[in-house]
Amino acid sequence: MNRYLITSAIPYINGIKHLGNLVGSQLPADLFARYQRARGAEVMFICATDEHGTPAELAATKAGKPVAEYCADMWQVQKDLSDRFRLSFDHFGRSSSKRNHALTQHLAGKLADNGLIEEVVEKQVYSKADGRFLPDRYIEGTCPNCGYENARGDQCEECTKQLDPTDLINPRSAVSGSTDLEVRETRHLYLRQSALRDKLNAWIDSKNDWPVLTTSIAKKWLNDGDGLRDRGITRDLDWGVPVRRGDQDWPGFESKVFYVWFDAPIEYIAATAEWADSNGLSENDWERWWRTEKGAENVRYVQFMGKDNVPFHTLSFPATIMGSGEDWKLVDYIKSFNYLNYDGGQFSTSQGRGVFMDQALDILPSDYWRWWLLSHAPENSDSEFTWENFQQSVNKDLADVLGNFASRVTKFCRAKFGEVVPEGGTYGTDEERLIADLTTRIRAYEAHMDAIDIRKAAGELRAIWVAGNEYLQSAAPWAVFKEDPAKAAAIIRLSLNLIHLYAILSAPFIPDASATLLAAMGSEKEEWPAHVRPALETLAPGQTFTVPDVLFAKISDEDRESWQSRFSGIRD
Repeated sequence: MNRYLITSAIPYINGIKHLGNLVGSQLPADLFARYQRARGAEVMFICATDEHGTPAELAATKAGKPVAEYCADMWQVQKDLSDRFRLSFDHFGRSSSKRNHALTQHLAGKLADNGLIEEVVEKQVYSKADGRFLPDRYIEGTCPNCGYENARGDQCEECTKQLDPTDLINPRSAVSGSTDLEVRETRHLYLRQSALRDKLNAWIDSKNDWPVLTTSIAKKWLNDGDGLRDRGITRDLDWGVPVRRGDQDWPGFESKVFYVWFDAPIEYIAATAEWADSNGLSENDWERWWRTEKGAENVRYVQFMGKDNVPFHTLSFPATIMGSGEDWKLVDYIKSFNYLNYDGGQFSTSQGRGVFMDQALDILPSDYWRWWLLSHAPENSDSEFTWENFQQSVNKDLADVLGNFASRVTKFCRAKFGEVVPEGGTYGTDEERLIADLTTRIRAYEAHMDAIDIRKAAGELRAIWVAGNEYLQSAAPWAVFKEDPAKAAAIIRLSLNLIHLYAILSAPFIPDASATLLAAMGSEKEEWPAHVRPALETLAPGQTFTVPDVLFAKISDEDRESWQSRFSGIRD
């Protein structure tokens, strides 16, 4: 499979995201996209902003802007931050796009045609203080399953149990905090997920390579209590995709919109169409990624998301796709993540606790954050960001290992041979041993990247860097030069080629530093190393280079203590 469709869970529009959000979807998706491109694959990497629903309305009100203007402004903010973090999306779309409106309405119509939409008179919570029906996620209370006191009315984030607002103990409005709530009748459309339960169950069973975290959450939703429940797909709101059946009115629902969970994942498809539109391409150009009859059967579709998004991507979105009866591409692999906690507690957007994407980039360049976040990705359990660990990882991995190697080699070569790859000498036993070791390690690195075992891949990459340092220390060209300059030249020539090799291998993790190293080596060759020996002959004798500036600066104790205090709470 040499075509990859990669999607990252789309972030809510209401505010700048913290590092926990970043490592839970967008950043690992970018790592995988960059790696597959480097290996020669054709990649379509899609993300967007999730712009509908109450979160957008309330954030716009707080900002004193019309909701459409607020969403446009925040899309640009999020787009700029994603660019600065070097997230290499092929397209960063918007769920409020015309494409998503049309496709959402189209799929709803197909589901209705196939008997999978039901009109239900239901009871919903109405807040007198707020003068509105409250969407499920804007009702908070105590979870009846685990006792978590800040559970939402749609799902408990602590135990992931699916809930209804009326299940909550001591419910309150998340908008005003008012407990003056009452239940009123309103009519909505429901997706009959239960009718697709067996089909979904069999499909999930066929995905025996999925992470345990992904399948366990999906199975829990399928089998808990009465099993997979039907789910409302409309809401009493002004902002969203208007309820229509394809291009026809839906009688009785003219004042309602589709529920954000229904239209948001459809934006993955719509954003790919937006990509085609923005590049002057045809319908076939985007459909070949999504329609099996147009070539999508030859695509491997990989999704990245935090564990709280797993139920919607393993059940609800597939139910929409399957239920339409059309030939849409279903996901092949879902990489889900646990939570990244912050310095003894939790990241908190409401309390401003933790480091947010814009603040992180004000402190240090993106590669510092990319390396730490990916090498500590919360794959098998929750992980924790601490300033001490961040400092140690930057100083030891990036500064002392990779940065120090590049600095020592280039500065020694400049002093003894000039800023040119030296000629002379031949490789001996030590060099052959290094080539064999690197061959084994690079193949292991590739295997971990292909399997999306991110922490293992980062560990193997670091070991590849360490191997070069150990070789340099053992070969000691500074000592050899005194007796055998030609042999020292061979050692340095190999080491300069190692810098070039490290730049290529490291680019998915730290793209800016890799680009700096490639530029310093004066090379435009970025081919992934099929074989180590020829890769270590890329820079021929006589090739000029420059000594790069400090690749990674060490973090001082004073800076670490200052940042730890600054980001303990209340966002600047």
